[in-house]
Amino acid sequence: MLDQILLAPYYITLKIRHALYDSGIRKVHTAEIPTVSVGNVTVGGTGKTPHTEMLLRLLSGHPEWAGKHLAVLSRGYGRKSRGFQQVVAEYPAQDNEGRQDSKESPDKEVLAGQAGPDKAKKQVKRLRRKLPAPAAYFGDEPVQIKKKFPQVTVAVDKDRVEGCDFLKYPDRLQTSKKGKKCLYRDFPAADLAVLDDAFQYRRLKPSVSLVLVNYNRPVSKDHLLPVGRLRDLPERLAKADMLTVTKCPYYMEDEEKEAWATELGIKEYDPVSCTGIRKDGKEQALFFTTVRYDTLAPIFPEGDQRYAYSKQAILFSGIADDTPLKRYLSDTYKIVRHLTFGDHHEFTAGDMGTIRKAAEEYPTAVLVTTEKDSQRLACIPGMAKILKERMFFAPIKAEFVSEGDQERFMQVLTSHLCR
Repeated sequence: MLDQILLAPYYITLKIRHALYDSGIRKVHTAEIPTVSVGNVTVGGTGKTPHTEMLLRLLSGHPEWAGKHLAVLSRGYGRKSRGFQQVVAEYPAQDNEGRQDSKESPDKEVLAGQAGPDKAKKQVKRLRRKLPAPAAYFGDEPVQIKKKFPQVTVAVDKDRVEGCDFLKYPDRLQTSKKGKKCLYRDFPAADLAVLDDAFQYRRLKPSVSLVLVNYNRPVSKDHLLPVGRLRDLPERLAKADMLTVTKCPYYMEDEEKEAWATELGIKEYDPVSCTGIRKDGKEQALFFTTVRYDTLAPIFPEGDQRYAYSKQAILFSGIADDTPLKRYLSDTYKIVRHLTFGDHHEFTAGDMGTIRKAAEEYPTAVLVTTEKDSQRLACIPGMAKILKERMFFAPIKAEFVSEGDQERFMQVLTSHLCR
């Protein structure tokens, strides 16, 4: 009874919000470039970033999109910048703490051409202040993607409609009032944009929507906030063009896939075509992916590879679900300590003290964290040498459980994009 009382306000709010968009009372926009939305109905833990990266790999290798200008547009959760920003993995000039002396930022002449001499001087003075590290300024996930895909334009903007417009027409950054806040404006016009975490962004209708569900946390067994981790109505899964169950075992029988399809409201699911039918007669594709980790990599140049061969590991993370990483490490290491922080956690000096205490307690153990957390950790100034030598991260990659699913996935994806 108490749960129902707590859930009622959020449930009613969601129902009203979706009704306003579905009825047309609130306007829905369509971008001038093909867009792929990657999202979920839960608060983190489904692997949006690895799947965004998987999409980039698949699209860049597909005949239809190879050689085209791909882009990623993210909200940039927790970032310290505002408005539209093109993400850079490193600032043009950095000091030892990973921050830019923004004399290397847009120069006075460029700004003067946009704003006039007096205003330009004020902007230059502002830009010359020390900027936060890239992971803090743009967000950890966008920086991670940019590092792995330097040829892809990665941008952040809370307003996805505006963001897609700037990606399609970069020149508008020079004349738009909002565009003048963008530090790095030199990028090619995008031919396609992957929208990270955009399923709840109803103002923009994507060309195709991909929604992720965590294998370890079925939606049917979860609850809406604040009781559970659902941030959207489970019934909204029916609106997705493609569903993907993530973090699955490396191998799944067809019977288990069919059971999952039934769990998600899909009837007559065919594991070969990866499609089924929903109650309303709509065809919906369903895929299954797993995550694979690569060899541990040092976060800092001072990293001592000898620790990677230790038999003990101290696992610490600031993500919603580190279960797959814990399972992976358990095959090689004895996890002597497991420290968990909140999703997108901004590590503090106190946190570093806790980690250091654990490291001193187990002097031969390797310190392991996630690839996403490594983006923030690399920017912490004054990190103790004992931590720099022992901190490693596990590179992550999402891939399909069945070999034939990748080809079928691209067929379904391109059919939506080319409509």
